Amino acid sequence: MGADGGPTLIASVQRAFRLLEAVSAHVNGAPAKQLARETGLPLATAYHLLRTLVHDGYVRKLGDGGFVLGDKVQLLQTTGRAQALLSRVRPTLAALRDELATAAYLTFYEDGEIRVAEIVDGPRAPRVDLWVGFEDAAHATALGKSVLREMDEDARKDYLSRHHLADLTPQTITSPPELLRRIDSSPVAPAVTDLEEYTLGTVCVAVPVYSGDTLGSLGVSLPVDRVSRVEEIRARLIPTASRVTRSLSLTI
Repeated sequence: MGADGGPTLIASVQRAFRLLEAVSAHVNGAPAKQLARETGLPLATAYHLLRTLVHDGYVRKLGDGGFVLGDKVQLLQTTGRAQALLSRVRPTLAALRDELATAAYLTFYEDGEIRVAEIVDGPRAPRVDLWVGFEDAAHATALGKSVLREMDEDARKDYLSRHHLADLTPQTITSPPELLRRIDSSPVAPAVTDLEEYTLGTVCVAVPVYSGDTLGSLGVSLPVDRVSRVEEIRARLIPTASRVTRSLSLTI
């Protein structure tokens, strides 16, 4: 493309970014002619790029012919913010992994589901094989039970009404009343444990965290032969969770 004097791919991307910057400067939208003038692009080039951006959802065309930013840009902003937040706490999770020689996990309760947001593991601290999707197995994990423990009664009822408590191992609790009783009476509260309930040979310990108003949990997994370390791990998890909450709650 560059050999015959035509635009290179890089140049096209740069022009598209310039158009997006120009569009973002007009809350109520701007027509193609104005955007072409502001970016120094030929009108035909501006029209072509705007059509492509509209087609892909990065720009939206209004009824009066003006252009505004599309939903894809908002999605990128939201995703970017989440990535920036997680980047703040990865060093803390890595330090926890290295100190305890355990994989570290972070979850959040969003849109009615408990989802894994981050896993920090390593050769000396392998992660648990998530052989059953977490959204279908939160009841059998310390991470999921930690979130349930912090929910109010209505939120618990709603969550449990939408999720079957699958029997994953002989240790899995499949009765909702019994699950809640065990969670509320955890002997290591505010931590909760998963004692081979998700996968045989593995135990987990988790405590609650928050990202602003969003509830989540921080936890670690370890072989069952290290279960005697639960109290030690609990003592380390609680201050780490407070640090993670502070980091996640800072405004970006």
